[in-house]
Amino acid sequence: MDEDLQNLARDVDRKCRLTGQFTLRSGITASEYFDKYLFETDPDLLRRIADRMVPLVPEDTEILGGLEMGGIPIVTMLSQATGIPAVFIRKEPKQYGMNKLAEGIDVGGKAVTLVEDVITTGGAVRNAALALRALGADVSVVLCAIDRSSSQGIALADTDVSIRSVFTKEFLDSTLAG
Repeated sequence: MDEDLQNLARDVDRKCRLTGQFTLRSGITASEYFDKYLFETDPDLLRRIADRMVPLVPEDTEILGGLEMGGIPIVTMLSQATGIPAVFIRKEPKQYGMNKLAEGIDVGGKAVTLVEDVITTGGAVRNAALALRALGADVSVVLCAIDRSSSQGIALADTDVSIRSVFTKEFLDSTLAG
């Protein structure tokens, strides 16, 4: 097993796993919380995660699309590392100015690889992929730092978008248990 990847998993977990009383999006109260923004705002961890994503980028990628908000720091670092231009994908087009969904260069007719921090249900990725396709983009891959969906790849099967992740929930669980 890749020792550097195991060390990165441990460092991300150490930095981001919090204990206390937390209300989750579902309304459930939990005693443990994973704050993904703590790795995204740590320059060393963010660089290490982006470096792990570089070989996952499909060869035909013309634009990297970072999803609001968690995908933005990662896509910025990944764009810098690969030299591939980035766009920032909003959850919905802003209602003023240029009324754009994708901020940056035009995605029409381009192969766009999406970038997200954590995928659980795939809802945000699904919405972004469909919206970008409506703008004429070719979207078939999403890169993520952590895929914690229950069955990797199934979350987006209905959109024909494949997931390439640095970590899966199973990997993190097995690495951190050992």
